[in-house]
Amino acid sequence: MKSSKGIRKRTRNILSKSPRHRGLPPVTHSFVKYEVGEKAAVVINPSVHRGQPHVRFQGHTGTVKGMQGKAYVLHLNIGKHGKDIIIGPEHLKRQ
Repeated sequence: MKSSKGIRKRTRNILSKSPRHRGLPPVTHSFVKYEVGEKAAVVINPSVHRGQPHVRFQGHTGTVKGMQGKAYVLHLNIGKHGKDIIIGPEHLKRQ
């Protein structure tokens, strides 16, 4: 069988939760505010699909650059130039 080419390919362990933590997160996770210049880590919550970054950014730490709607623009130092990703607050964790 041909392997899948979707955006969540090869993420069986990364994007899965233990049985005790299954289900949606508390509503308060959506209301956390981050200031510009603050450090935040990318911790993908697989039960929330909205604002979810690509799996390659899981575990990286970056600096909050600003907001875009309800989401945050996070600058990650990846490679020579770095990357700006747009990510929902449910997938961020304060450092």
